[in-house]
Amino acid sequence: MANLVFIHASDGSNAALAGEVEGYAVKQGHTVEHVSLNAYDFPMYTVKTEKETEVLPGLAELTAVLDRGDAWFVFAPEYNGSYPPVLNNAIAWLSRDGNDFRRLFRDRTVALATHSGGGGQHVIMAMRMQFSFLGCVVVGRSLVVNKKKPPNPETIEAMLKSMTRR
Repeated sequence: MANLVFIHASDGSNAALAGEVEGYAVKQGHTVEHVSLNAYDFPMYTVKTEKETEVLPGLAELTAVLDRGDAWFVFAPEYNGSYPPVLNNAIAWLSRDGNDFRRLFRDRTVALATHSGGGGQHVIMAMRMQFSFLGCVVVGRSLVVNKKKPPNPETIEAMLKSMTRR
């Protein structure tokens, strides 16, 4: 089966949602690795910082984990109508690693989820646009959860199947 990487762009409700989705993935026979982007604590990406940073601690490790994944499931809260800065910053650093900014992302299947205090559709749209631009194959269905709307098991199972049938 597939090795899935679950990327958390927060350590609260979205990390808990990832843990819940993991149960479904394991039942389908997949392995799951979790990545909390907050654990890396990368400095804010700027061209100046990149030039001053010979080796960014943790970047090679993060790249290796993501590279091992057959597909990624990204869990991010809505942050001012988009995705959180920690996700944007990680993408910036990852895309600057090496000579081909799309290498890590190209043809990678990515599913999107949010546990949002708001509607959640803005973060899904923003992530869909970003990951598509980077060359990922973004799963058409998304998982949107909030305090009044629990995760739909049928959606989770369908998304996992879409992620792993290639």
